[in-house]
Amino acid sequence: MYTQSLDVPHAVALEPPGADSADQGAQERFDSRIAADQKIEPQDWMPDAYRKTLLRQISQHAHSEIIGMLPEGNWISRAPSLKRKAILLAKVQDEAGHGLYLYSAAETLNSSRGQMVEALHSGRAKYSSIFNYPTLTWADVGVIGWLVDGAAIMNQVPLCRCTYGPYARAMIRICKEESFHQRQGFDALLAMMQGSQAQREMVQESVNRWWWPVLMMFGPSDKESIHSTQTMQWGIKRISNDDLRQKFVDAAIQQAKVLGVTFPDPDLKWNEARGQHDYGTIDWDEFWSVVNGDGPCNKERLATRVKAHDDGAWVREAALAYSAKQTKRAQAKAA
Repeated sequence: MYTQSLDVPHAVALEPPGADSADQGAQERFDSRIAADQKIEPQDWMPDAYRKTLLRQISQHAHSEIIGMLPEGNWISRAPSLKRKAILLAKVQDEAGHGLYLYSAAETLNSSRGQMVEALHSGRAKYSSIFNYPTLTWADVGVIGWLVDGAAIMNQVPLCRCTYGPYARAMIRICKEESFHQRQGFDALLAMMQGSQAQREMVQESVNRWWWPVLMMFGPSDKESIHSTQTMQWGIKRISNDDLRQKFVDAAIQQAKVLGVTFPDPDLKWNEARGQHDYGTIDWDEFWSVVNGDGPCNKERLATRVKAHDDGAWVREAALAYSAKQTKRAQAKAA
């Protein structure tokens, strides 16, 4: 999952229409269900802050899935074989489906998809900073699958136990598909590492470029995270940013040994006392620069998404016209 935007101070929370005002009894019932780790469903009363937090997280997760189609979609026509093209097509299609699941889950919080899309296109809503980096070589497609989707899985699996029912259920399906994505990326890189020297160098160069942006995906350090404490109390988030990042680093190092690649961090080493790996300092200035719109591909990604939406307006209009026509016919037949 791509949820770093929860920790962006100026991230816009969409205002759901008709949000319920709290009464003491409803608040107590909500608190007791959260304490018992029970699911909250759309028809249940929930605090406005809980609703807004979920809407921000789920909608921006959906935006990330949709924007995330662009870096890889750029390589569909240039895949090195029919097999790799078919795999990549399936993966990009999966990402579109993930966006659909998540927008649908967010709509249960009393916000329309149109509102969410408008917030994305206007720049008020954020998406994961990782998708504002370019895919320069075919190896980047493999690294996105291995590292980017690997980091996403690390974030997403705990969300299967999120206290909001529609989100948790959507994440079960998404996690299964993301597991496939991570494996296909690793498989593509493994094939390249068994190839020519030029291919091996291409993989290593790609890993060097993506490693630090991938570590940024988990969001700011816990001491800088402004929402983590509350979201963990609500059972939306289960594991802190730093703990997730550490788990990812420890897992990725073992996988890198199998591939035969290294990570561009001279401080990366095993800490016997902690039983974990130490790693270097992340460039948070770069992180915030990309989040705030100054990354290598921010403008390009958003412009491409807006153009695709505008160019597809006639399809949406035709679908609505057809639906209205079918409804009218059904009403006339019933009469």
